[in-house]
Amino acid sequence: MSESAHAPKREVIGSGRTRARVAVIRTGPETVVDDVGVMMRGLGYSSVLGPERRTILKDNISWHLPFLSANTTPWQLEGVLRTLREDGYQDLVGLHNGTVVTDAHRGDELNKFAGVYRRYEVPTVDNFAPDCRWVPLEPKTPLLVLDRIFGEVRVPEVMIGSNILHLPTVKTHVYTTMTGAMKNAFGGLLKNNRHWAHTDIHSTLVDLLAIQKEIHPGMFAVMDGTICGNGAGPRAMVPVVKDYMLASDDMVAIDATSAWLMGFDPLRDVDCIRIAHERGLGVGDVREIEVVGEDISEVNFGFQVKYHFASRVGRLLWFTPLARIQNLFFRTPLVHAFIWGSAAYHDRYWWPVHGQKRMKDIATTPWGQLFESYE
Repeated sequence: MSESAHAPKREVIGSGRTRARVAVIRTGPETVVDDVGVMMRGLGYSSVLGPERRTILKDNISWHLPFLSANTTPWQLEGVLRTLREDGYQDLVGLHNGTVVTDAHRGDELNKFAGVYRRYEVPTVDNFAPDCRWVPLEPKTPLLVLDRIFGEVRVPEVMIGSNILHLPTVKTHVYTTMTGAMKNAFGGLLKNNRHWAHTDIHSTLVDLLAIQKEIHPGMFAVMDGTICGNGAGPRAMVPVVKDYMLASDDMVAIDATSAWLMGFDPLRDVDCIRIAHERGLGVGDVREIEVVGEDISEVNFGFQVKYHFASRVGRLLWFTPLARIQNLFFRTPLVHAFIWGSAAYHDRYWWPVHGQKRMKDIATTPWGQLFESYE
């Protein structure tokens, strides 16, 4: 929804009692890697992510194909890695997650993360690989839905006791209105059956944030808004150049700020932000967020969530009365038909018909040229 579909006037960001800080900067291809470091240090990130501990970088591969706005950008990853290395961080690990429709290894190469990880000598871990050990966890925080959906909560052992640094992008999402730092944990902390949680997606994201606060001594996010995604996110979008970068140690606040930039009301339009705010897991009320850097009080991208054939089918099965029999569709061999259908729609139809043209348009911009300059 755009602002015109909301109440006549949004709340003013930072107009109340400040409880969270989010850095927002304007940047360009020539300076973005350095600007990321300035932004992180300006927020005192090292006091949140103790350098004596392992720090896991959770990149975002929503699609293995090289579609800017859908995935972490190589300059976002490099800006963070260069800053960490310059500031003496030694124990760094990149974390990939696969999905039933996304090939993380292919995405790592095509989206040019692999070259950046190699340059800064950072190993990567696949949470879906056989050698990644998942261990049971008994959360201290009462959960909303996660234990009911999966029966037992398990997390990758490598994440327990490690700092986490999320690398999401500013984009819309067909199931959650927008996606950001909170949604980025959906891949890292859940296995390939994570689609079981789609009907309760907002409560699931709140549960995952509560779990992260228990297992990670430090949390931080650097969000790419240089090329944002508008429309049928997280994949079939229109890339829009906006030249922003965001950072925060509050996952709810950075998502609320991203939602604000896109034109949404965080507490009214994004349930996971509202629920997390109400449960004290972060700040979702924009009046209580101090924006450090750019004045974004009047910014409104006017983004709208749109739907295509595949997303309409998904919404039908997860968010209508058909959800009552979703076990038949998603917990039996029938699930392979939906996996094949999604892959065929996105990779065989949408990418050659729409995606490649949109990437060719972006390739003519300075950001597209920067993307081509990476390995």
